[in-house]
Amino acid sequence: MSSPKPTIVLLFTTFPKTSETFLQRDVAALQAQGLNLRLYSLWGGGGEFRGLPVRSFSKWKLVPLFLFEIPWQCVRRPRVVRDLFEGVLTRRAPSWLNFWENMLGAGFAGCFYRELQRDPPALIHGAWAGAPATAGWILWRMFGWHYSSGAHAYDIYEHGGDWWLLEKLRHARFIHASTEAARRELVERGVPAAQIQVIRRGFDTFPPFKQLRPSRQPMRLLCIARLVPKKGLDYQLAIYAALKTAGFKFEARIVGDGPLQSALEARTRELGLGDQVKFLGRFEQAAVWEQLAWADVLLHTGIVAPSGDRDGLPNVIPEAMAAGVMVVTSPVSATTEAVQQERTGLVAEVTQPQEWVAVLQRLAANDALADRLRGAARRWVEENYDAHKNTARLAACFTTAMQGPEF
Repeated sequence: MSSPKPTIVLLFTTFPKTSETFLQRDVAALQAQGLNLRLYSLWGGGGEFRGLPVRSFSKWKLVPLFLFEIPWQCVRRPRVVRDLFEGVLTRRAPSWLNFWENMLGAGFAGCFYRELQRDPPALIHGAWAGAPATAGWILWRMFGWHYSSGAHAYDIYEHGGDWWLLEKLRHARFIHASTEAARRELVERGVPAAQIQVIRRGFDTFPPFKQLRPSRQPMRLLCIARLVPKKGLDYQLAIYAALKTAGFKFEARIVGDGPLQSALEARTRELGLGDQVKFLGRFEQAAVWEQLAWADVLLHTGIVAPSGDRDGLPNVIPEAMAAGVMVVTSPVSATTEAVQQERTGLVAEVTQPQEWVAVLQRLAANDALADRLRGAARRWVEENYDAHKNTARLAACFTTAMQGPEF
């Protein structure tokens, strides 16, 4: 009789979430690898995903935590509780949001540890280095359970990075980064390089590679992004205005929603772009592929937001490259790992709209350039974004992390 497979607990902030399809792909691919997964969503989410229950965290569980569990842990594990309170009281969180994210992770650990003790996990993996990694880190402090963590651009850069980032990552069995830019930044901050595994996301199947539209006038321009500061959409509207002034014929679609939507729509009207720029709202993934089938060029105008937040390598960039959509991007963070100037795409500064005008004029008129970039972009994605290869590497990291001595 075969022994049961070891359990890997996956912790998410919110799962499943429409704007985080890359995490859904990760879970699906890990499930296909035959791993025994248990899913928890710390904020919202829940339900079921591909036949796996997703346990959600009812905040009502925090009431007995404060009334009974914390006093009990002060007696049972005084050093852990002391260290946590000392950290809270002696250093300032980068933002109130990050403070409460970490408190959420700590609350989850305090509320769910008894449930997890009934079937102890071989590994706890926090998909983000915020609340999920905090929960894994505290459960390691309490029981010695192995844990690992993802580290995304938000975790690293927003308001200077997560409050407890280095403590959590230094003791993780491994850290999953999806870009070389993230790896370099973490090493510079003191995370041991040997613990960081750069494993990109990927596609289960690659989309059809569409033909180049022989006449790209008006040019079909597409942006798929949350309407938030780091996407640089004010700059993008200035680019559209410069295209209009230059007499360049185009149609632009912006897919996504977010807090800046009203302001961006008002700015579009002020610039007289209402006939050429359309805000379509947020789409499910199937409809996103339909928009990519329509588009000639994907525009990414990412910037470093005032909070310090920025993109890593947004999933939509390799999606566009795989589908045969040309990509023009700003040179921020890890985007140029995929969009390599004059090789797999073109790069322009968002503060220089005339650069974008010149770039788009080239792509509209030069079929040979367009086809060369599209072909090289597809090959880059096939080499770097194969979910089967990449998830096999991630599964191997999980298997290794479940074994061996503690750090």
